Amino acid sequence: MPDEEVLLRELERFRHELVAHCYRMMGSVDEAEDLVQETYLNAWKGYRNFDGRASLRVWLYRIATNACLTALRHRSRRVLPSGLGAPSDDPDAPIRELDGEVAMLQPMPHALLDPATIVGSRETLRLGIIASLQHLPVSQRAVLLLRDVLSFSAADTAKVLNTTSTAVKSSLQRARGKMAEVTPQLEEIAEPADPELNALLNRYISAIETSDATALAEVLRDDATLQQAGSRTWFSGSKYCLPFLVNHVVGAPGSWRMLPTAANGQLAAAGYQLQADGTYAAYGLVVLELTKTGIAAITSFGDPRLVAKCGLPLVLEGA
Repeated sequence: MPDEEVLLRELERFRHELVAHCYRMMGSVDEAEDLVQETYLNAWKGYRNFDGRASLRVWLYRIATNACLTALRHRSRRVLPSGLGAPSDDPDAPIRELDGEVAMLQPMPHALLDPATIVGSRETLRLGIIASLQHLPVSQRAVLLLRDVLSFSAADTAKVLNTTSTAVKSSLQRARGKMAEVTPQLEEIAEPADPELNALLNRYISAIETSDATALAEVLRDDATLQQAGSRTWFSGSKYCLPFLVNHVVGAPGSWRMLPTAANGQLAAAGYQLQADGTYAAYGLVVLELTKTGIAAITSFGDPRLVAKCGLPLVLEGA
């Protein structure tokens, strides 16, 4: 067995990709981080029994995937508001609250992943894809991720899941068919570093911070969607999204500060709300689907911990 330093270095090489894998399985960044910690603890304890017949990477994925499958055994899928019913056509109606039975999808801040993991799998980190994966039975989800995202062979996938290559091929076919049914039409993904998209993000941030309804209308596409995780309410079409934002979210000029960031292979903004003492406290993360023709989707997650996970402060000083 290698000394502790060598083994730790070997294990650490795979941390970021394992976090991404567990996130795709769970739909939760919190659970993904916990399960990777569990994976490393189990790997450390069990390394003496590692016989080397599979690569260290395959062995780690076996531990991580089975930890996810165990955690998912008695849990319902995570969703976004759009997965719970039709969009609202009344921007002034009360927000429809969630009951305790529904678990919400979480975003994945880029700060928790290394650049290679993001570049190599940006498409499969998109919120729409993560939401679609939640529709798959967990065993099919695991097969699809191992085969189509990580490019494991059927034989290696069978080793991870303790099954046969024939069973893997059958499960993969069913998983692909289901994903074709439930995945929304997503536009071709653009590089978050694209100057045009960054300019659009800055225009959105400026419109929110200055409470400029006209500027906000200019950056939204006519078919834009707006979702607030933690509720059942969502809107489709700028004619509904815009009045909800203007009348119930934006407030007076200076009510919000926003910092650009990135999550799920997409550009995002960390939101901060003005406090009585003049400081701005973290509200949460807004993940945006930005296109050459405007903002196609806004998904808001009101959880200050997500701001911290982006490597950003929880409090900003006032102007």
